[in-house]
Amino acid sequence: MKKIMVTGALGQIGSELVEKLRHTYGVDNVLATDIRKIDQHEGPFEVLDVTDGKRMHALAHDFGADTMIHMAALLSATAEKNPVFAWNLNMGGLMNALEVARELDMQFFTPSSIGAFGPSTPKDNTPQDTLQRPTTMYGVNKVAGELLCDYYYTRYRLDTRGVRFPGLISYVTPPGGGTTDYAVDIYYKAIAEGRYTSYIAEGTFMDMMYMPDALQAIVDLMEADPAKLIHRNAFNISAMSFEPSQIAAEIQKHIPSFTMDYDVDPIRQAIADSWPNAIDSSAAIEEWGFKASYDLEKMTVDMLEKLKVRLAQNAI
Repeated sequence: MKKIMVTGALGQIGSELVEKLRHTYGVDNVLATDIRKIDQHEGPFEVLDVTDGKRMHALAHDFGADTMIHMAALLSATAEKNPVFAWNLNMGGLMNALEVARELDMQFFTPSSIGAFGPSTPKDNTPQDTLQRPTTMYGVNKVAGELLCDYYYTRYRLDTRGVRFPGLISYVTPPGGGTTDYAVDIYYKAIAEGRYTSYIAEGTFMDMMYMPDALQAIVDLMEADPAKLIHRNAFNISAMSFEPSQIAAEIQKHIPSFTMDYDVDPIRQAIADSWPNAIDSSAAIEEWGFKASYDLEKMTVDMLEKLKVRLAQNAI
């Protein structure tokens, strides 16, 4: 990767990914794009609706991009509220991005998700290759996206790569409509209010990862030797699996007065129940050396420290 174009650059992952890429590859070598613009953005930025394939092509061509990192998508709970729009955005945008990458001979990355699994998928130690029958529009999009990227690799030899992200936890970007976002919001509420009401039921395990590990995984996969990649477009990766009371207990080690209760959201709970409890990341470890640095304990310490500073700055 030398000249990188990122779609969805203001989203949960994209906002932090652009910063990491610019630190690694140079500010002027990363073109950030999104459907809206913010004044504070530093470095090359262009407004882009990913359903506009012609503009996407023009931006990539004019920038001289050799890599497309396609992050623009609606998340799980948001997609369920408007499934037709989610399909048009998630799949239409992905098709446009793949076509631009094919036409300009670019390296390509787009993330999949544990949402690509469904209730019939094995729940524990979920294999890399297994039954995928999701029951959400988001999940259907992700399975279709995995297959589409595989198709572009086998049909056109386009260098497509991707991972199945678990829930991602970050102190930089507020919760954004994902089912696993309770694991982000709980830290915010712990500091600001000292209590949290979980919309996910006690005992519901889901895979999670701290954002620094997720960003490093993208870079490591994109820099990996292509000859060693067997699965390419949908590597299982995860750092930890926990349920709400476990994260609450970890927070209480640092904020003893913190309390949590439950008010379960049927829609998001049904989505969570359809996903695995814990997935097997061995293929990513073997094929490109995936490694997570943060577990629940280490992540909680860093989240609380960084978030206290961030919230204090925002209050000024």
